[in-house]
Parts: sequence; structure tokens; C-alpha cells
Amino acid sequence: MGTDMIDESAMDEVTDLIASVEMHRKEIEKEAGLEASRNYALRRLQEALQQEQEAAQVHGPSAVRLATAAALANEIKRVGSLSRAASQRPAPGGGRPQQPRHSRQEAQHKPPKSRGRRTMGRRGGR
Repeated sequence: MGTDMIDESAMDEVTDLIASVEMHRKEIEKEAGLEASRNYALRRLQEALQQEQEAAQVHGPSAVRLATAAALANEIKRVGSLSRAASQRPAPGGGRPQQPRHSRQEAQHKPPKSRGRRTMGRRGGR
């Protein structure tokens, strides 16, 4: 049972690290933009992955080390794809961004009616 506790603890630590990095990445994205947040997250995740790889060399590979390294590698891929996905999106003026703007403009023309519906919906949901 001792190794099971260590295994769970190691996986929890990696899960917590990934969640923490993502939370900070989102905060940085709001303040400094996607590229800065992506660079921060990639640096932190790559450092953690390097530590896992070094531990595997020193202590030998284990199922937990392989799993945590795989989790970190998957998160690195996901974060790395964020800027590629953003750069492949059409410029603001493409079809999709215009539709939400259009519906917002319509909502601004009829504020009392839409506000009333939203308020009644909230009260009914509680």
C-alpha cells in the first residue's frame, strides 16, 4: 500500500501543477495576451517534464513517472496548440465574429424586453 499512496500523491501533484499553471496562464492571457500566457505555461510545464525525466534517469522509470510525464507532455501539446489555433482563425471580420456582434446590436435596440426575460429566467431557476 505504501507505493500506492506515493503513486496517488505523485499523480495528484502533477494534476495540481497542471491546474495551477492553466489558472495562471488564463490570468496572464487577460493581462498580457495569449502569446505571453502560452510562453509562461510552456516554460513551467517543460521544467516539470524535465524534472520527471531526470528523476526517471536517477531512480529508474516507473509506471507513475511514465504517466506523469505523459500528462505533462499532453498539456504541453495542448498549450502549444493554443497559439497555432489562434493564428489560424480568420481575422476579426470573418463570418463567425460578425454574428455575435450583430445579435448584440439587436439586443441593444430592445434592452427592456431581453432584460425582462433574463431576470424572469433567473428567478424561475432558483
